[in-house]
Amino acid sequence: MAKSWGSCDFKQLQKLRDNLGKLQNVDMDKFCRDVSKELAARLLALVIPRTPVGQYPKASGKKGGTLRRGWTVNTGDAAGYAAKLPVTKAGSEYRIEVINPVSYASYVEFGHRTADGTGWVPGQYFLTLSEQDLRNLAPGIIERKLNGLLREVFNV
Repeated sequence: MAKSWGSCDFKQLQKLRDNLGKLQNVDMDKFCRDVSKELAARLLALVIPRTPVGQYPKASGKKGGTLRRGWTVNTGDAAGYAAKLPVTKAGSEYRIEVINPVSYASYVEFGHRTADGTGWVPGQYFLTLSEQDLRNLAPGIIERKLNGLLREVFNV
């Protein structure tokens, strides 16, 4: 005599199968590029306020802030500038270069000799410190973006 094993509703399993199919169709390359650009924008948001501004006497005619303005290359919008940066893929890594084209940026970052060569001006480490902060923030940012993608695919 055969016993009944009960009934089973397979609709949820079919829905899971369909959602996993949608997940396979997601453009992960675009997702990784978008995350890279967001991380670059976050780095700029950290480094720009931390970048020192030169203080000059009014009589000198010099204006400070060239180094700080150099981060966005005269666009004034860090997020817009980061969105335009090219993302390259090397193997399984996505790379984006955030640079300051001002010629003396590395000297202010890491330090330099004085003009007469007798002393040393210590570095400000504004980019180095911002990179360290971003390394601490990056896992949370990536996790939020990935959760958003999964919510979109699984309609949660």
